[in-house]
Amino acid sequence: MSPRIKGLAAHRLAWRITAAIMAHGLGSSTARAQVSNAPPASAVSTNQPAKLPDVVVTGTRNSYNAQQTGLPKLTEPLLETPQSITVVPRQLMDDQGNTTLRDALRNVAGISLAAGEGSTQGDNLTLRGFTARNDIFLDGMRDYGSYYRDPFDLQEVEVLKGPSGMLFGRGSTGGVISQESKTPTLMPFVAGSASFGTDLTRRGTLDVNEPLPEWSPNAAFRLNLMGNDSGVADRDVTENRRFGIAPSVALGLGTPTSVEFSYFHQQENDIPDYGIPWLLNGAAPIARDNYYGFRDDYLRTDVNVGTIKVEHKFNDDFSIREQVRYANYSRDFRITEPDITNSLPVPPSSAIAVERNELGGNSSETMLWDQVDAKAQFDTGFVNHTLVAGVEGGRETSDPTRFNYSGVPGTSLLIPNEEQDFSGTASPKTEVATTAYSVGLYAIDTLKLGEHWDLSGGVRWDYFNASYAQYVAPAVSFDQVIEMPTWRGALIWKPQLNGSVYFDYGTSFDPSAEQLSLTTATASTPPEENETFEFGSKWDFAKDRLTLRGALFRTDKTNAREPSPTDPTVNVLAGKERVDGIELEAVGQLTARWRVFASYTYMKSELLASQYYGQYVGLPLGNVPKNTFNLWNTWNLPWHLQTGLGLNVVSSRTASITAPDAANGLVKEVPGYWTMSAMLKYTISRHSELQLNAYNLTDAYYYDQLHPAHIIPGAGRSVLLTLRYKF
Repeated sequence: MSPRIKGLAAHRLAWRITAAIMAHGLGSSTARAQVSNAPPASAVSTNQPAKLPDVVVTGTRNSYNAQQTGLPKLTEPLLETPQSITVVPRQLMDDQGNTTLRDALRNVAGISLAAGEGSTQGDNLTLRGFTARNDIFLDGMRDYGSYYRDPFDLQEVEVLKGPSGMLFGRGSTGGVISQESKTPTLMPFVAGSASFGTDLTRRGTLDVNEPLPEWSPNAAFRLNLMGNDSGVADRDVTENRRFGIAPSVALGLGTPTSVEFSYFHQQENDIPDYGIPWLLNGAAPIARDNYYGFRDDYLRTDVNVGTIKVEHKFNDDFSIREQVRYANYSRDFRITEPDITNSLPVPPSSAIAVERNELGGNSSETMLWDQVDAKAQFDTGFVNHTLVAGVEGGRETSDPTRFNYSGVPGTSLLIPNEEQDFSGTASPKTEVATTAYSVGLYAIDTLKLGEHWDLSGGVRWDYFNASYAQYVAPAVSFDQVIEMPTWRGALIWKPQLNGSVYFDYGTSFDPSAEQLSLTTATASTPPEENETFEFGSKWDFAKDRLTLRGALFRTDKTNAREPSPTDPTVNVLAGKERVDGIELEAVGQLTARWRVFASYTYMKSELLASQYYGQYVGLPLGNVPKNTFNLWNTWNLPWHLQTGLGLNVVSSRTASITAPDAANGLVKEVPGYWTMSAMLKYTISRHSELQLNAYNLTDAYYYDQLHPAHIIPGAGRSVLLTLRYKF
C-alpha cells in the first residue's frame, strides 16, 4: 500500500475512533469502535479492500482517581510526590451538584470553613489548622480577590497540604488551594446543564468546545457560561445571584509550541448573610431562619482575569513555559453583622436586643504577574535528574475604603425585623492604598537514585516590598521590605511499583502585609515562620483505579504574632502554635460498580508557648476541629441508574484564635455536627441524563461557618434537580 493510501486509512481510522468515543457520550466508561479499513474508493480499487483489526477504545469517564496534578512545578506522579495532595475532580463536583468552591472543598478532610471577616468577604477557610484565605490559586497564580468562587470553569481542584512557600511564595502555612481551569481541546462538543432546587435555585451552565481548522489544524476555542440565582434553605432573605463567562483560545495543541489566551469573568449581586450572633460562649438559641440584616443589604463583586500562556518543548528533555496575567477584583458592600453585648447574668431571650453592626465599603484589587518555568531532564552518572526552575513576580494593589455607620436601628433576638428601613448614616472610617512588588526565584530537583529511591529538594528566595497609606485622619503610611528564603527536602522509598513511603520537611513565611494591609502594630514586625514534618505512604491498587494514602504531620508556627502587653499598638513575635495530625484517604473504585471518595483527618491544635500570655497556653487554635470525615459513594445500578450517598462530619470548634472572649472570659465554641446527602441519576440517552441531589437529609441544625463576631448556620434540607447533556 502506498504512503498516501496508508495516510488516508489512518486518517479515517482516527476519525472513526473519535466518533465512537463521542457516540458513547454519557454512558459507560468503555467503548468499542469496529473500524472498516477500506480506504477511499478514489485511492484503492473496491475489489481489494484493506483490512485492519477491531480497535478497542477505553475512556476514563466517571473516574475520581487522579494520577497527576496540573501544576508544572510538580513533575512526578501523585504516587511519587512527597506531599499530601487531594484532587477533587470535575466528575465528583458534577455528581454532588456542587455550585460553589466551598462545597467542592467539603470533600477534603482537614479543611473547615470560616465566615467572612469585617472587611473581607468571599471564600474563607482553615487548612490544617491555619487560615488559607490568601492561599487560593488559579492555574498556578494567586487568586487574591474577596469573592465567592463558582466552579463552572474548573476541571478540578487540588489541595496541597503543608507549608509550600518553596512553590508559591508568601503564605501557605497549612497549604494551598489550586484551581485548574477548563482548557480547549481538539475534540468538538457541546455540554450544559439546567438545575432547579427547592431552595429557589435556578441555574444554567454551558460548555462549548470547537476546533478551529480554518485557523490551524491544532487550534481550538472553548467557552464556559454560568448563570445562578438561589436562596439558602431555611435562611430568610439571603439570595445568591451570579453570572460567569470564560472564553479561551489555544493554538498549537499537540505541537512543540502552544499558546493559550483565556479570560475569566464572574460577577455577583447578593443579599449577603452574616448569620446569627453569639450569646456568651455559644450560639444564640434561636430559629435557624432568623435574619438580622436588612432586605436592601448587598454584596456586589466583579472579577476579571486575563491570561496568556506560552509553552515550548525544545526536545524530550527540555521545555519552557511563560504565563502572564492581569487581574482586577472590585467589591461594593453593605452587610449587617448581628451582635449581642455579652453580660452576666443573661436576661430572658425575649428581652435580649441585637445590635446591628453595619459593615460597608468598597475596594479594588489588581494584579499584574509574570511567571516563567523551565523543566530539564539530565543524568549525572547513575543519577537521573528532573529539574524545574523559574522566576515570577509582579505588582499587586489593594485600595479599600470603609465606612462607619451611626443611627442603625437594632432589633429583637427572637423576632428580628428585616423589613425595617435602613436609616443609618455613613461616614469615612478608612481609605487605604497599598502597592506591593514581589519577585521569587526557585529551583526544584528530583533525583532518581535507582529503582527504589528518590531524593527531592527545592529552595526559593522571595523579595516582597509593600507600601501602605491610610488617608483618613489620623493619616499614616508604612513601608515593609521582606527578603526571605524557603526550602523543602524529601526522601522517597518505592518498595513496589505501586507504592511509596516518604519523609518531607518544608518551610513557609507570613509577612505582616500578606493581605496587603499594615497597621502601626504590624508595620515593623518581621514575618511569622512556619515549618512542617510529614511522614506518609501512598499506594495504588486495581490497575491504578484505587488509591490509598496516609500521613502523619506536624506544623509549627514558630513565632506567632502577639500584642505587646506594655504597648498594645505594637505586635511582637512571641508565641508558638502547633498542629499535630493524621490523615487517611481512599479514592477510586472498590468494585466494578462501587466508587468511593473518602478522607479522615485528626488534628490536635494548641497554643504551645507565649511570652506574655502564659495563661492561654494549651488552648486550641480557632476554627480547628479535632475530627473531620468526608465520605461519598456511588453505585452503578441496572436500568441506567446510578445512586450516591455522602456523609460529612465535623467535630466541635472554637471561634477565638487563642484566647477566651475578652468580655466574659469564656471560650466561644460550637458543637460538632454531621450531615448526609444523596444522589440518584438516570441516563436518558447517550447524550443526556437526569440527576436528583438531596442535601442535609436529616435537616440538621448545625453551625457551618465561624467568626469571633458571628456564626453562619448551615442550610436546611433541600433538593436539586439537574438535566445534563452532552453532544
